[in-house]
Amino acid sequence: MRDQWFIRGRVPMTKSEVRAVSISKLELTADGVLYDVGAGTGSVSIEAALTVPGLQVFALEKKAEAAELIRKNKEKFRAETVTVIEGTAPEAFEGLPAPTHAFIGGSGGNMTSVLDTLLKINPSLRVVVNVIALESLAEITGWMKDRSVDGEITAVQTARSRRAGAYHLMEGQNPVYVIAFGGEESPWAEES
Repeated sequence: MRDQWFIRGRVPMTKSEVRAVSISKLELTADGVLYDVGAGTGSVSIEAALTVPGLQVFALEKKAEAAELIRKNKEKFRAETVTVIEGTAPEAFEGLPAPTHAFIGGSGGNMTSVLDTLLKINPSLRVVVNVIALESLAEITGWMKDRSVDGEITAVQTARSRRAGAYHLMEGQNPVYVIAFGGEESPWAEES
């Protein structure tokens, strides 16, 4: 989905190229429950819900301005399976159905407790985390090492064209690290 289709305001948004990789890495299922933690504009929640009919999505966001943008985007795209939860993770998980999948776009400095809580709720959860800062990458890789979690890290760096007079120049976007781990084995995986 094009970034410009979303109502933005001043709230950060996972860009379309990174959304595509992240949603692919989530390995979503129609009977799944997705927590989108630090949902921002709701772009991941909305695109996931529209891509996988039947997926139940909880867009968790602690900032009131962002939660309101998610509600507006939900209405704009008629994403009926998205529920907006205004609150801070992991406390905001209370009372929600157990997730099968979790996307973390922002943790408000609570990355360790968010991940620990998610895996306590569902140890076979599929998790995808997006980070930009090297300190955040170090934090999540340290967390994975401490808990013997095996995962994969993909660095996504894109460039978009912008008009400069009669020409188009490529303008680099921030690199994003997409960390993926956990989940059930694929029913299509070969048995050895």
